[in-house]
Amino acid sequence: MIPKEARPGDDTAGLLFYLYGPGKRDEHENPHMVAAWDVTVPDPGRSDDFSISDLAMLLDAPVHALRGRRPALHVFHVAVRNPPEDRMLTDEEWARVAREMMHAAGIAPHTDDQGCRWVAVRHADDHIHIVATRAREDGRQPDTSWSKLRMQEAARRFEVEFGLRRLTHADGTARRWSKTGEAEKATRRGLPEPVRETLQRAVREAAAAAVSDADFFERLAAAGLRVKQRIAPDGNVTGYSVAMPGDRDGVQKPVWFPGARLAPDLSLPRVRERWNGPPVNTAARSAGVWRAAAEKVRAAADQLGVGGLHQGAGDVTALGDLIVVAATVSPYLVRSQMRKAAYEFERASRAPAAREMEGQARELYRESTHVLSRSMSAVGRNDTVAALGFLLALVTAVEASRRWHQAQEHRIQAEAAGRAGRLLHEAVEVTVGGNAAREYRPRPKRTAARAGAGRRAAPAPGIRPMSGSVQEAVPEHARDILADPAWPALRARLAEVEKTGDDPGDVLATVAARRELNSADSVAEVLVWRLDGWQRQRSSAAAASGGGTPAAPTGGAGRSVPVGKQGASSPTPRPPGEEQQRKGPKRGR
Repeated sequence: MIPKEARPGDDTAGLLFYLYGPGKRDEHENPHMVAAWDVTVPDPGRSDDFSISDLAMLLDAPVHALRGRRPALHVFHVAVRNPPEDRMLTDEEWARVAREMMHAAGIAPHTDDQGCRWVAVRHADDHIHIVATRAREDGRQPDTSWSKLRMQEAARRFEVEFGLRRLTHADGTARRWSKTGEAEKATRRGLPEPVRETLQRAVREAAAAAVSDADFFERLAAAGLRVKQRIAPDGNVTGYSVAMPGDRDGVQKPVWFPGARLAPDLSLPRVRERWNGPPVNTAARSAGVWRAAAEKVRAAADQLGVGGLHQGAGDVTALGDLIVVAATVSPYLVRSQMRKAAYEFERASRAPAAREMEGQARELYRESTHVLSRSMSAVGRNDTVAALGFLLALVTAVEASRRWHQAQEHRIQAEAAGRAGRLLHEAVEVTVGGNAAREYRPRPKRTAARAGAGRRAAPAPGIRPMSGSVQEAVPEHARDILADPAWPALRARLAEVEKTGDDPGDVLATVAARRELNSADSVAEVLVWRLDGWQRQRSSAAAASGGGTPAAPTGGAGRSVPVGKQGASSPTPRPPGEEQQRKGPKRGR
């Protein structure tokens, strides 16, 4: 839950008309009041006899009744929003939130009947707006000096009570979120994301791979960004700003973002910490790039945080850089999962403590980063077999970072590492499935009818029950799979496999045998991921062959289905800009 206090204003009626109106892009739906300072106040959104202007006059009445000088900006406005992954709160729950926020802000304390007047308006599922006027009924001014901090504390309590995603604040590690105007501008320009998000990702990738100031700025320029350095009178570079080509403000000037405005660890001094230490060893043969990186990652995972709090903070930073670079050079089969894992681990890479960028684990992670970065041309191909060992090592390292954050009581960072670890686990299983598809040789199907048995019409593709295929392919796990919430998704994947002409039971047995399943929390979910990798690899192979359809299995029914249908069930959409990753490092859009 995120309470965001807006700048004070002077037009109560204008703000209310906007909140009850259609919005700038007709995004406001069913505007209505959920709470007010007085339960008898009518809702102008649901009353024919009480208008928005009437409500504004009621709110402003204590302001006009003030003796002496009135406050120039008397409108207090705060929006309280839930992240998209949270459940939808009811009007009654939002009403409780509004009353508590007004109490915490000092606008209308619970036991004070002389507090300010306020109303809470809801015009979307995920947030409310609270409008108040800064004039108490007794003519005094409210004390709102600690309003932001106290509303944040109230939000943390509601997160626990309502079972929402638990956020944190004031530890200096949160990313810089795009503003509403930036999101609206991206929509108008037809961009898939706000410019700030694009710049943040490009700068982080450059910082993670760079080894010097010159290398860093060269990578920013190569990514297609405009770069402006801040140079002191003595000639030293003390900072930098970046801008996207074509991104201009209302007077047609470029919109520049200093590194510190993109993320807390992207200011030039924090970026420089990555290469101010001794040079790292990047020697590795092209053929053994993934193997060399995996060995260093495993060794670093054992050493993460052993040097204390400050070295541990440096270790998780270096691990975050490694995941960022790995996402840019990973096989295309799992690049979407890797990019999402890098995004999720970003918060875990910033520990709320001073960091020391020296130490054994940090050096091993940095060596791995440069091994991958300097060998991009060698590892950028779709070599999922070689990459599997590295991904497994990366899962181990991220789990080690999660345990370290837990030990330091960094709850939000531990949760971020957990989400990144799950995505990396998914990438591992997709890789397993892709490798199985590359080596798959279908078994001939039995077509002879049993003697004396009546002939039975074969069911249409996708119609036959898949439970039999599961019991035949993985009998030891069949009972748990069929009772798993992920079973419907697995059944859908098996139906897709059958539509391509492959035997679903044979394919399921093949991907299940590639790696053990006993340690999986959900065998059904693991098999879904492996079948996703299977389908992506088969589609990629069919497209590379130029035939447009996957080869029909020998001895089968000879059916063939266009490749587009084969990959349609993938649950992981391609992130913005990923299509540019096939030929090397990402370019700015």
